[in-house]
Amino acid sequence: MTLPSENALMAKAARRAAGSQPGPRERLLAMAQGRRDLVNLGRGDPDLPTPPHILEAAKRALDDGATHYTHWQGRADLREAIAEKCRRDYGLAVHPDQVVLTAGAQEAVYTAFQTLLDPGDEVLLADPHYTSYSRAIRLAGGVPVAVPCTEARAFVVDPADVEARVSPRTKLLVVVTPENPTGAVIPPEAIAALADIALRHDLLVIADDIYERFVYEGPPHMSVASAPGLSDRTIMINGFSKTYAMTGWRIGYMVVPRPLVAAVEVIKHTLTICAPAVSQAAALAALTGPQDCVEDMRRTYAHRRRVLLDGFEPLGLGGRWSRGALYVYARVPSGGLGAYEFCVTLLEQAGVLAFPGTAFGSSDGYIRTTLLQPEETLKEAVSRMAALLQATAQGRTRSHRSPSRDSRMDGV
Repeated sequence: MTLPSENALMAKAARRAAGSQPGPRERLLAMAQGRRDLVNLGRGDPDLPTPPHILEAAKRALDDGATHYTHWQGRADLREAIAEKCRRDYGLAVHPDQVVLTAGAQEAVYTAFQTLLDPGDEVLLADPHYTSYSRAIRLAGGVPVAVPCTEARAFVVDPADVEARVSPRTKLLVVVTPENPTGAVIPPEAIAALADIALRHDLLVIADDIYERFVYEGPPHMSVASAPGLSDRTIMINGFSKTYAMTGWRIGYMVVPRPLVAAVEVIKHTLTICAPAVSQAAALAALTGPQDCVEDMRRTYAHRRRVLLDGFEPLGLGGRWSRGALYVYARVPSGGLGAYEFCVTLLEQAGVLAFPGTAFGSSDGYIRTTLLQPEETLKEAVSRMAALLQATAQGRTRSHRSPSRDSRMDGV
């Protein structure tokens, strides 16, 4: 029996999957693997532990037999707790039967686009953005339409630029605040303008509020779902990974307009049947238990953000526009390198892992660094970056001066 060659097997992969090749993040993570001296400012995985009361709830749940399927939408008591959160935080009349628990917010993103998009439907989203969005849109047959965000506007999407890209094929508007990778926080007046665009053009909306609890300065968080008239056309996406340091628990949720729940079931049930039962028990404890742990995390991240800003600003890297989420979106230093090339140099010569802006869309000239290391580790990262930049600058100076020395020697 002849086994197919590697190329022959690859040729049999569906085009929608085979066309999604590893990007800059994946390549840098592979390069970083096994480095003992690594300072990791790459992945958005909180280093802080899941709070103890959540762990204890999960242990009790396992002892009580939380090892089986739940209802496909999730436990009734957890869905009620999420509905209550939406009523309390956003003033929305959410019913528990609108809530769907997912295996992380990422499953909610994928499910939403598979539910809503037909081939050729266009989706408006900020650029740069978390690229699982654009990938999920393409996998659903949709067309991501990027709306460029610039440093001049603190990377906040401009509603006028959004409206300029509305076409007869536009079906969805994605609003993420605070944003990944830039840390941009959309102010209330821009949220209102985006809501007005959605209403006037009859657009559906994805409201991603996964970083809602982590705003450090500037305007407070406001979900676009809370704008008047928008709740009946909006799928809200949120989760527990960031707020409660529960990335590995894989538990998120979506709040769906009632008429769309049956359509969501087709996709969600096919993917995972239900969210993990033990993680649902942990999520219930997270929502209904003490919340001082969340504020403690926010204060820790706020302090770490200040450490990075204080270190980056003298180096010309900036980053003050990153007012929320878990990131500082810094400039690539002048010197002729693109963002990816700079990140490779930073990894190879300084042992610091960061991701280029080009890993999040078309934003060259910037890198994403995280707040997810202890203060001393962040200071070490800044120190290594400063040493690299100083050595690079000295190398450029020597290179610039050497022709004149050669010329003097020729003259002798």
